[in-house]
Amino acid sequence: MDLIETGISATELGGLLGAGRVLDLVDVRTPAEFREVHLVGARNLPLNQLDPKRVAQERLSPQEPLYIICQSGGRGRQACATLRTAGLDHVVNVAGGTLACLQAGLPVIRGAKTLSIERQVRIAAGALVLLGTALGFFLRPGILLLPACVGAGLVFAGITDTCGMGLLLARMPWNRS
Repeated sequence: MDLIETGISATELGGLLGAGRVLDLVDVRTPAEFREVHLVGARNLPLNQLDPKRVAQERLSPQEPLYIICQSGGRGRQACATLRTAGLDHVVNVAGGTLACLQAGLPVIRGAKTLSIERQVRIAAGALVLLGTALGFFLRPGILLLPACVGAGLVFAGITDTCGMGLLLARMPWNRS
C-alpha cells in the first residue's frame, strides 16, 4: 500500500516538516478546537463545512500531497474519503491527528483553551441520559425512550466512527469562528 492508502504518521510528518518542506495541511476540526492548538502552517476547513471545490482551488500544488488532520484521525479519514470521492488526488490522512503530533513534539500554535467536541458530546449525552431517566422515573415511563435513544446513538457512533451529536454540536455558535 502506498502513502495515500495508509496515511502518514506524526513522526513521518515531522520528518517532512523538519526537512523544510512546505506542506499543504488542512485541519478539519472545529474553529474552536483549531484555535486551541494546531500545527504550524495548517489552515482550518471544518469537516461540517468541507467543500471539495474550495479545497481544490486553495491547494498549493495538485501534484503534491494534501495532508488532512483532525483531533485523533476519525474526522480526517472522513474528510479524505469525501475529497477522494470528489476526485481530488494525493489526499493523505495524518494518523492519530493533532494528539499524535503533540506527542511527537511537532511545532504547534497554542491559543485559548476550549471544550473539545468529544467532551461536549459526553456532557450532552450524559445530561440527556440523566434527565431522561429522572423524568421517566418520576413522571412518565415513556420518557425512558430518551436515554435509550442516546445509548443507541452512542453505539452507532462507536461502530461507524461517525457521531451525529458531534456534527450537530460543531454547528453551534460557540464552536464557530
